[in-house]
Amino acid sequence: MTQAGTTQDGGSLDRYFALTARGTSARTEVLAGFTTFLTMAYIVLVNPAILGQAGMPVASVAAATCFAAAFASILMGMVANTPLALAPGMGLNAYFSFTVVQQMGVPWPVALGCVLISGVAFLLLTLTGVRQLIVSVIPNYLFAAVAGGIGLFIGFIGLKNAGIVVSNPATIVALGNLKAPDASLALFGLLLIAALSVWNVRAAMLIGIVATTVAGWLFGQVAFHPQPYSLAALTGTAFKLDLGGVFGLTGKHGLGLVEILFVFLFVDLFDNIGTLVAVTKRAGLMDADGRIPGLNRILMTDAVATIVGSMAGTSTVTSYVESAAGVQAGGRTGLTAVVTGLLFLATMFVAPYAQLVPLAATAPALIIVGGLMLLPLREVDWEDPMAAIPAFLTVAMIPLTFSIANGLAFGITAHAVLRLVRGRATRADWFLYLLAALFVVRFVWMAAA
Repeated sequence: MTQAGTTQDGGSLDRYFALTARGTSARTEVLAGFTTFLTMAYIVLVNPAILGQAGMPVASVAAATCFAAAFASILMGMVANTPLALAPGMGLNAYFSFTVVQQMGVPWPVALGCVLISGVAFLLLTLTGVRQLIVSVIPNYLFAAVAGGIGLFIGFIGLKNAGIVVSNPATIVALGNLKAPDASLALFGLLLIAALSVWNVRAAMLIGIVATTVAGWLFGQVAFHPQPYSLAALTGTAFKLDLGGVFGLTGKHGLGLVEILFVFLFVDLFDNIGTLVAVTKRAGLMDADGRIPGLNRILMTDAVATIVGSMAGTSTVTSYVESAAGVQAGGRTGLTAVVTGLLFLATMFVAPYAQLVPLAATAPALIIVGGLMLLPLREVDWEDPMAAIPAFLTVAMIPLTFSIANGLAFGITAHAVLRLVRGRATRADWFLYLLAALFVVRFVWMAAA
């Protein structure tokens, strides 16, 4: 009875997530889900620390972060069957806290209302086909450039988190102190993951992260200071958003919030498209024509996740580039995202313990994944300036501006301008030029701000 039931359950799992069709197994997907979670777990600590500076209760934000990541990742896996995990986005949380609340003086409940409205806007853009239209005007070679640029971005984040690359006022960046505890620990993890990878060990990433974490514990490099916490903390931010403030019914920020809504909308829109392209391409889910199966479901899930996250009490929820670590570990279906989401759900009960996994332990995985994501760059015709120039700008601007959105903006604008200069513009390209014009307006507006 038990054996038959297990077989039947396994068959149902296989059919629902198309495990066999995508050349994977439940075991591989679970390992991939753990790998993605471990590379993303830092957000449970970092997001509350950033939003806490906006006056939000830290424990409440920690609970909201776990809930939003769990809900969004599970929804992505179940609805879109894609190995994309989601959580409150880095960069947008800093903009929320430091610019919107602290610099502009917008109360955090009103800022949360802006996040919700931007989520509704994402949803409307998806339902009307605008987001899909944006994906359709991006040429295949820019898909490859985005994947490569995000690879450099991920690798740079890993090197920075490890302390191998540090800031320098004279040269912008420089080599860090490799004898420092974090750098030494990260180099150990990097060597271990690399060695396991060349021996084709499928769980190389997960084994490397866990082994490096254990080494950090043994050598006293993990500082653990848990704060008082309970699930009831979620009530401190849940449903505390102020929509009246967004529309000017309360307070004095009504019209001034147009800028905030635009930034939330623009950055999340193009960060998501860039991450989606890179991860699905790496997972082999994108077809030869650059189409992504289930694109509508993926985009709808992303929009709903932002709306729910704002109601829980956190900044914009977005797809995570760290999902590429799970893909590298073999994740090919939504089961990977579901496992990641379930782990975030479990973390709600023990959120402060996420700091047991140091950044130096996850950094090696990001470095390895970043390097492997450069593979699509071979699809760019580097001898053709029409492709090479926009591709280079995309690849370079993503890590150098710390923004996937900026890289896409430069690449698409350069692609549109060069087509116009070369006399290849057609009426069918109208949306491409509209998009490029909006990018130019955005850059001018940013320069004048």
